[in-house]
Amino acid sequence: MRCVIAGGGTGGHLFPGLAIAQAFVERERENEVLFVGTERGIERRVLAGGPFPLKTIEVTPFKGGTLMAKLKTLVILPRAIYQAISILRKFRPQVVVGVGGYASGPALLGAYLVGIKRAIHEQNVVPGMTNRMLKALSQRIFVSFEETRDYFPKEKTWVTGLPVRAELLASLAKVQEKKRAAQKKSWFTVLVFGGSAGAHHINRAMMETLESLEGIKPSLRIIHQTGREDLEAVSQGYRDKGFEAVVRPFFEDMASCYEASDLVICRAGASTIAELSICGKAAILIPYPHAAHQHQLLNARKLMERGAAQMIEDGALNGPLLAGEILRLHGHPEERERMEEVIQSMARPKAAQEIVDHCYALVEGKDRVRFEV
Repeated sequence: MRCVIAGGGTGGHLFPGLAIAQAFVERERENEVLFVGTERGIERRVLAGGPFPLKTIEVTPFKGGTLMAKLKTLVILPRAIYQAISILRKFRPQVVVGVGGYASGPALLGAYLVGIKRAIHEQNVVPGMTNRMLKALSQRIFVSFEETRDYFPKEKTWVTGLPVRAELLASLAKVQEKKRAAQKKSWFTVLVFGGSAGAHHINRAMMETLESLEGIKPSLRIIHQTGREDLEAVSQGYRDKGFEAVVRPFFEDMASCYEASDLVICRAGASTIAELSICGKAAILIPYPHAAHQHQLLNARKLMERGAAQMIEDGALNGPLLAGEILRLHGHPEERERMEEVIQSMARPKAAQEIVDHCYALVEGKDRVRFEV
C-alpha cells in the first residue's frame, strides 16, 4: 500500500505523522509512505536523509494573518491544490492522511478531487481550523481525546489516542528499568524544552531559577532544548553559574532525553503530552498562551485535574515560581512517582497501529481511485 501523510509545519503535527508512517511500513515492508508539506515547515529538516521522502507545495497559513496575508493565501490556494494533485498522480497512493497544519488542506482537497481515500487526525481537545474545514471531505476521523468527538460526525470518528514515534514507544519498555536505576543514582535530571523551536519565555525563566537552585547544584543535571535564537545565551548562563547542562537548539533523539529525565518542564501540546504519557514522566506544564482555541491550556488543565502533572500559566511564569516547583518536586519523589503513574495510565501506545488498521479497512472499500481526473 502507498500512503501520503499530509501536513506538518510544527513538531506537534509532524511527529504524529511520523508515527503513522512508521506503523505503515511495520505493517508490510513493501508499503511506501510519502510526506507532503511545505518548504518552511519543520518537516524539511526532520525528514531530510530519513526513510520517508518529502514533497512540498506552496501554501501559507490563513488563520492569524493580516487581511492581505489571508487574501494571498486564497489567491495561491488553487495552485497549491494543483501541486498536490500533481504529486498524488505521480505517487498514486491508496490513502491520504492529514495530520493538521496548513499543508494538509490542499492535499486532502486534491485527494477528494482525484477520488483517493481520505482520513484526518486531530491531536488536540479542540480541533484546529484546517481539520474543522476538512471534516466533511474526510471518510475517517481520528481524535486523541473523547471530548473531541463532539466536534465531528460520530459515525466516522474514532478515539485512537495520539500516535507516538517508535523510538519513544521503545522507552515504554525501559520505564521500570529506569525507575530501578533511579533509586541508586545520586543526581536529579531536569529536561527543559519549549517545542521544536524552543520557547524564549521558558528559557529566560530557567536562567532566573539558577540562583535559587544553588543548593541542589551538586546533584542537578539539566538537558535543555533552547531553539536557535537563545542557544548561546542559555549555554553561557549555565556556564557562568557552574551548572552541569547539555544545551542544544534541537535534540533529534528525544527518546534518550526523556529516558534520562526525572522531571520535564515543557509546553502542553498534544504530542508532548502523548510522549510524556508513553514515557511515564512527571512534568511542569507551561501552556503556550497563543495556541489556537487555547488548546494547550485545556490540555494542561486536564492533566492537572487528574493529578498527572503540575501547571504554571505562561503569564504567571517567572524564575522564583519555577524554581520553587523544581525544588518541591526534587524534595518529594513520592509526588513525582504519583504523577508518573497517573500520566502513564493515560498512554495509548497502539494509536498509530489502530489508525493504520482503519486506513486498511478504508482502502478495502469499493470506491474507485480516479487517477485519470
